[in-house]
Amino acid sequence: MAARFTLHGIWLSGPTYKVGLMLALAGESFNYKHVNLRAGEHKQPGFLAKQRYGQVPLLEDSKTGLQLCQSASILEYLVDQLGKFGGGSPQEKIEAREWMFWDFDRLAMHVYRMRAQRLGIRSAGQPVVEMHFTEGNIALKVLDDHLEGREWLVGKGMTIADIDIYGVVSYAPAGGFILAQYGNLSAWMARMGAQPGFRPHDQLLPKASQAV
Repeated sequence: MAARFTLHGIWLSGPTYKVGLMLALAGESFNYKHVNLRAGEHKQPGFLAKQRYGQVPLLEDSKTGLQLCQSASILEYLVDQLGKFGGGSPQEKIEAREWMFWDFDRLAMHVYRMRAQRLGIRSAGQPVVEMHFTEGNIALKVLDDHLEGREWLVGKGMTIADIDIYGVVSYAPAGGFILAQYGNLSAWMARMGAQPGFRPHDQLLPKASQAV
């Protein structure tokens, strides 16, 4: 049977990984289309007609005909469509969204920028690098403190908050962050890795278009 979803992205992209991870954990096979950012494929008219921001990821849903962008919005859409990882109550749903907004504001930028700096994708002066490293560690400490005595960020089960934030924290070591100093966070990452369907980013996203 043909896959319902087609994910457009690049294997280096944390936001693309978030969406792929959500689909994998939900047991949804999907088609994957590699977008060559270096060649500017994301800025071509055909792609922009589907993804107005000229970014990745882009998710196409053949069942509804919708073309979706922005990873957090896509995760919320998948909750509604698949009925999984949305939280066990209206309050948990709200709290999961709060963590996703917090992630965008306080964590993702610092982790992703540090990783890009170390990979040579971006360059910045030492004060900027130190700022991202400091702020990133502050955010990781917030997570570590919150996870004291908890298995998941919200409620008693995994939600899109866990998926969204895992899609950032898993790249932190590549940015020079030492996760071993955050015991609660490390235990949470191990729980994520033990979930059925889980695959790390270096195994989930192909480097060429294919079915996953």
